Formats: sequence, structure tokens, C-alpha cells
Amino acid sequence: NSENCKFDIAYYCNSHMPMVRDKVGDACKGIAVDKGIAGGEPGSRSTYVAAGHLFFESVEAFQAAFGPHAKEILADRQNYTNVQPVIEINDVVINATRGQTGELHLHAV
Repeated sequence: NSENCKFDIAYYCNSHMPMVRDKVGDACKGIAVDKGIAGGEPGSRSTYVAAGHLFFESVEAFQAAFGPHAKEILADRQNYTNVQPVIEINDVVINATRGQTGELHLHAV
């Protein structure tokens, strides 16, 4: 995230991520997008402008679904940013949601 960074969050959310979801098919269990708004210090930039998350059962499931479409998916970058994407594979080990009563429910994976 730099001063010269351009990122069209509307295109990313409304076109790119749905296109990726459609390309990888049912292997994708969910998607999410985070928009960076600030860093840890007051007035500082977020490290990343945005982060797109794709959820799969395993690394192998991701590779099998994403690999055949990687070139086309990565080529779409020109439509929303001038920044080189960072691809990172993580394992979600805890997830939490709030119930109707406002109580936080932890979902250990």
C-alpha cells in the first residue's frame, strides 16, 4: 500500500472475486474481502489495500481448482490495481461469529 497504489475495490468485490469463485467452482467453500483502512499507528497506512480470501478444504483442493485458471485470474489484475498481488496460503485455525444474543461463538477448526 503506497502513495501511488491504485485499487478499485468496487471492481474487485463485484467482478474479480465473483469471477474467481466461478472459475474455481464448488471446491471453493467461501470468499471474503478485507479493505485496509489504517495501520497500527494513528494516521498510518494499512499494510495492504485489500485482501481477498478464498476458503478451500486443503492446499491440494486450492491448487487443483485454481491452477487451471491461474493465468486468466491473475491477468484480471490490470482491471483493478497497479500493484503486484501477494498470494499466501494459510490454515484458518479459529473463526468466530456473533449469535442473535450478541454472544461471540468461537468455531475451532
